[in-house]
Parts: sequence; structure tokens; C-alpha cells
Amino acid sequence: MSITSDASPRQVAPAAPSSGGKVGLRVTRVETLAEGVRGLTLSAADDGRLPDWTPGSHVDLTFDNGLTRQYSLCGDRWDPHTYRVAVLREPAGRGGSAYVHDELAEGDRVELAGPRNNFALAPADHYLFIAGGIGITPLLPMMEQAAMLDIPWTLLYGGRHRASMAFLDQLARWGDRVLVRPQDEYGLLDLSVIGDQPAGTKVYCCGPEPLLDAVRVAAAGLPAGHLRTERFVAGAIPPPVRSTSFEVELARSGVTVTVEPGSSVLDAVAGAGVPILASCRQGICGTCETGVIDGTPDHRDSLLDDEDRRRGDCFYPCVSRAACDLLVLDA
Repeated sequence: MSITSDASPRQVAPAAPSSGGKVGLRVTRVETLAEGVRGLTLSAADDGRLPDWTPGSHVDLTFDNGLTRQYSLCGDRWDPHTYRVAVLREPAGRGGSAYVHDELAEGDRVELAGPRNNFALAPADHYLFIAGGIGITPLLPMMEQAAMLDIPWTLLYGGRHRASMAFLDQLARWGDRVLVRPQDEYGLLDLSVIGDQPAGTKVYCCGPEPLLDAVRVAAAGLPAGHLRTERFVAGAIPPPVRSTSFEVELARSGVTVTVEPGSSVLDAVAGAGVPILASCRQGICGTCETGVIDGTPDHRDSLLDDEDRRRGDCFYPCVSRAACDLLVLDA
């Protein structure tokens, strides 16, 4: 749930989608934000209005080389004509960051899908934001939103060293609300700050997996729902609940398919002629979310929290499977 119920006064028609349901964008600015971090400013190819978004949203960008990658929006959400993202160069990545850093240039075109928000800012009396490296990006609009609503907040921001930490100039205006803690100066982030927060604080954290794990341990005493995390890579996927085939019934399409052990639900459904829109295929972006009508899912994504999993009314067919003989989907 987003706390942004107020609507923008600029009631203009959104940019028209290009082929495939995506919006054509052009790169209007490329800049170096920190060591190994490149910033992109994007505008609609026809200079029209872009879809509205809320703090915590991300978009899928498809490049000319066919790669699709997800990036958090970190610009001014009240600007209807531009999006801003920041891309960390990842030497061990799958090629998307190398393309952005080495080939993408001002004037190039990309395709947009989204925005989507799996990391929405919920109402709170106080916020503690914790960022590790490029994990600062989804938190920037959250801080702006909290400040606009006059809700107290603190940011704990870590990185390898100051030169690698993006947006330090932008954050300086917030004064002592922002705790900048480069590892080469301070060591690992002191997460005891979580226990020092006033009652009613919600903690939002984005960063590498070791940081997320440490924050979960430090926040173990918080009430349910008061810690929200977002990751940029999938967590470790456990073995499936069952190693045998199962059936998936697509209620709206009237099709039933058999999913073999070596196939994903997503691929099996597409093979039956009912493709489901997908992007990351790792269970982290939320593009392929599908409703569950009947049956027990075997959740293997990195998005749903424990309550979502217990409810069992949606899952991500790119990685998740069935824990029963027949799973009925709203597709």
C-alpha cells in the first residue's frame, strides 16, 4: 500500500505505448554519479507524459541488444516527463550493466515496461532507511515523500568507500538525518540503530544479500510488517517441494498443462499457447505475478513475505511450482 493518495495536478494523457505494450524512451542524459555508477535520465520518445509512479517503484528497460533489466526509479516522481535510474557496473553480472556503462549513449532508445511497485512505502510514525551501495536508489523517493508529509526519518547509508557512494551531494541537504558510513572508515554498518528507534518505526532496507541478512537478524524484535527489504538479485532457491510432474489448469483460458520437473510453469503455459508476461525469470521483479484460484503453491520467489505465502492467492510462475497435483491459476 502506498501512502501517496494525493494526485498530481497535471492531468495530461500518458505517453502512448509502442509495440508490445511498452513505451519507447530515449536517453536524454548520461552522467557519472559515483565510482562505477552511471545515471540515466529518460524521456518519452514523443516527449509525452510518462506513467505515474510511487516511491519504491521499478521499471523494466529493454535495450537494443535485447537485454531486459530492472531498475528502481530514483528521480522526481512529480516530473511527468522524465524518469531517472542509476546503474551499478557489475563485473559478474549478466551483461546489462556492462551495456549501460560501455555502449548506451545519449540519444539512444530503450523500451519501458512498468512501473511496478513491490516495495511500497506504508504509513508509519517514523522511518529508518538502510541502504547498501546502489540500494540507495529506491529509498531516495521514500525520503522525499516522508519529508513532504512531515514524517520523521533517518537514513543509514553504507558503501565500500565514499567515492563509490552515489547521491552524497543530494543527501547532504538533509544534515544529520543522514548517517553516511563508508566501510573503509567505519567498518560494517552498526545495525544497533534499529533497536534505538522510537515505537512505530518502520524499517526499509535495500542492498546486497549479506546486509539484508544482517538487518533481518537485528530487526527480529520488530512487530510483523515493520521491516521491508528489497533485493536486486534472487535469494537462494530451495529445492522444490515435489520432484514429480504436476498439472496447471488455466481457468480463464480453459487449458490444462502438465509441468515436468525440468520445466518452469511459465514455459509450460507458454508452450500451451497462453503466454504470461515475464521479465527477470528469477522471481524478483513481479512481472509475471499470477492469481491462484485453487491448490497449494510451492513459493520459490524472492518477493512474497510470510503472510503472502500463507494466504496462497498468488505466485510467480517463472520460479514457483505446485505442492499439489493440480494448481488452478487465474490465467
